[in-house]
Amino acid sequence: MRHMTTDLLFKNFHLLAGTPDGVKQLRQLILQLAVQGRLVPQNPDDPPASRLLQQIKAEKQRLIKEGKIKKQKPLPEIKPDEVPFELPKGWEWARLKYISFDLGQKKPDMEFTYIDVASIENNSGKVSRDLQVIQPQNAPSRARKIVLKNTVIFSTVRPYLLNIAVIEDDYSPEPIASTAFAILHPCSGISSKFLFYYLRSNVFIDYVNSKMTGIAYPAINDSNFFSGPIPIPPSPEQHRIVAKVDQLMALCDELEARQEKQKVVHARLNKSALHVLTKSRTRDELSFNWTRLKDNFSLVFTTPESIQELRSSILQLAVQGRLVPQNPDDSPAQAVLEKAKPFFEGLVVQKKLKKLQTLPAVTDQDKPFTLPTGWAWSRLGELIKVSSGDGLSSKDMIEGHIPVYGGNGIAGFHNKHNIEKQTLVIGRVGYYCGSVHITPDKAWVTDNAFITYFNDHLLSIWFLKYLLNATDFRKHDNATAQPVISGAKIYPIIIGLPPLPEQHRIVSKVDQLMALCDELEASLTRSQADGQKLMQSVVVGCYPQPVISQKMFNGSEKTYPHKIIFQESI
Repeated sequence: MRHMTTDLLFKNFHLLAGTPDGVKQLRQLILQLAVQGRLVPQNPDDPPASRLLQQIKAEKQRLIKEGKIKKQKPLPEIKPDEVPFELPKGWEWARLKYISFDLGQKKPDMEFTYIDVASIENNSGKVSRDLQVIQPQNAPSRARKIVLKNTVIFSTVRPYLLNIAVIEDDYSPEPIASTAFAILHPCSGISSKFLFYYLRSNVFIDYVNSKMTGIAYPAINDSNFFSGPIPIPPSPEQHRIVAKVDQLMALCDELEARQEKQKVVHARLNKSALHVLTKSRTRDELSFNWTRLKDNFSLVFTTPESIQELRSSILQLAVQGRLVPQNPDDSPAQAVLEKAKPFFEGLVVQKKLKKLQTLPAVTDQDKPFTLPTGWAWSRLGELIKVSSGDGLSSKDMIEGHIPVYGGNGIAGFHNKHNIEKQTLVIGRVGYYCGSVHITPDKAWVTDNAFITYFNDHLLSIWFLKYLLNATDFRKHDNATAQPVISGAKIYPIIIGLPPLPEQHRIVSKVDQLMALCDELEASLTRSQADGQKLMQSVVVGCYPQPVISQKMFNGSEKTYPHKIIFQESI
């Protein structure tokens, strides 16, 4: 049973890497298995970790006698509720302070190489090659801690950033580290790389999170940090574990690099395919390119971003009159465009709108593309007018059945309404300003959104929704901390207007193609869900099970003699 989940992990390594955040999760699973003793087999010929801890005790006593380290205070025994999982045979639990020592501090008195928190590349766990060499008179006040080759350093300030590294080089001039680091120089028989991997594992991260204090600058104090329990394998097994982890992390690096390359290639493929589609010069060419693209949907559109780009391209084709054929029997848009102004003048009389302002004519230089037959150029303000809804405080947002529309669609429910028919609203304030929604017959629109007015003999509300969705309102918002769209900004936007019957044909076609995009997204979601289920099964199997306390059986809490040793004073 111990290796069933490990086998599942290795068998599906590449598949798991392809799930969302797959490589990141794989890295943690590798560390999880490593520190639990489940990544490589145990060798019964290895000297047990209990003998290693005896040797560490003797080594520390010698170093104390030689004056190289200070005598430590007694370390408390590790209680059963501190033990996060059962250990393999030959392993032992110890505290971090027991298996390492601090090299002391000094005020720099000569030129030195400074290692501060910013020197750590936390993704790789490496010390930057670009370190400062500082003269003693310019030394920062935090430059105090002595480090050597193989010393492990751990930033105890904002530890969730994982600024952890092994000093792998001999530096000249001598290296001095910041006091923001806890210093762990491993005792003989303790692999600095195994120690490093343990400190980056979820087991120790969870421990740190449980001891962390502070809000602005959360940190773990040295006492709690060095009291952290660590599983100790026999020394030869530590090296086998490190070699295996190094191998698997290198494979993760390769997979990550390959995925990044594939993302770039795939993005170019998407861009090229959609460019060919949107730049088709004739309807026959568009039909051919669309068919070819549709036959390869499963290859081209494999991410939520690519499907969203497909949706945008569909809308672009729709509002340029290239999605459905024109019908010469349709009344031309120019003929009905003249009905818009009298309609808005009537709303001014009803005091639903303020006085109308004249918009500049659309010149040839303004026209972004060639219009199909029967279409007409217009500015958005000639087709729609907007006014803000009515303010509604949170205390007035009482429970009801009438939806309240704010800056990003439905924001709650109310028992009153300020519109009495299906209405198109545009979010005008906030991060999602420019979002477009169609209300039911009764709704409340707040002052964070615009109510639109238009002549429904000239415009289909659903075509207008698609038209506005194809418009980048963010280019027309006010440059403030909180984005705001004004009517004065959106009225001058130039659009092409099709005849009303063609608008309905466009809406029908767009609905059909958007349903196809929905199917693509659903298929992608199912595929990702299958991968996540597999990942979850591995995660659950790899996550450590708590050791059962003896107290649960006889009411008296005892430590496990075969796990808890050598925590006395040295």
